[in-house]
Amino acid sequence: MAAIKRHAVIIIVSKWVLFFAALLPLGFILEDVLNGGIGPDPGQAITERLGLAAFQLLLLTLAITPLRQVTGWSGWLRFRRMLGLFAFFYAGLHILAFLQLLLGWSDLWTSFTRRPYIIAGATAFVLMVPLAATSTRATMRRVGRAWKPLHRLIYPAAVLVWVHFLWQARSDITEMVIYGAILSLLLLLRIYWFGLATLIPLSRRSR
Repeated sequence: MAAIKRHAVIIIVSKWVLFFAALLPLGFILEDVLNGGIGPDPGQAITERLGLAAFQLLLLTLAITPLRQVTGWSGWLRFRRMLGLFAFFYAGLHILAFLQLLLGWSDLWTSFTRRPYIIAGATAFVLMVPLAATSTRATMRRVGRAWKPLHRLIYPAAVLVWVHFLWQARSDITEMVIYGAILSLLLLLRIYWFGLATLIPLSRRSR
């Protein structure tokens, strides 16, 4: 009984630590804005940092299953929903910052059709919407057996986010190559453990 209580306390404390850690990128951005250290192009810097935070949290969300497989501790799964919701949160802020600080709301359609990286990013965000909308236990019960196939949308979403960043990289793509390697490793591990079919969204033929 004491061990169960201790485990519950560890999970609760860890969730709070994770919650505040996930807010750090936003806190660092606000600190730089207030201190004037955001750089010569504040709009660009804010937008890029918010988007990168969303991508990093998305990769951490994908890393939960490998962590469970390697360590054998199922407790990792308790943190997946929070990481995914924070990824969606930062992705939403990224889009708002892009529209408000860089693009402007009036030129949206023209830029959307002329800049392929915007299409990739917007498509990724659209794929993340149903994941965030069905993240609660109540919606999990309501969706039933379709919940897992639906949440495999995270895989094409992650790939599209990577393409979004890679496409707009100017001269140095080293950082995105590294992120691409991490994403590839996570997907390959998924295929190795559970099969290629588990990467296919909306398919009920696999676990």
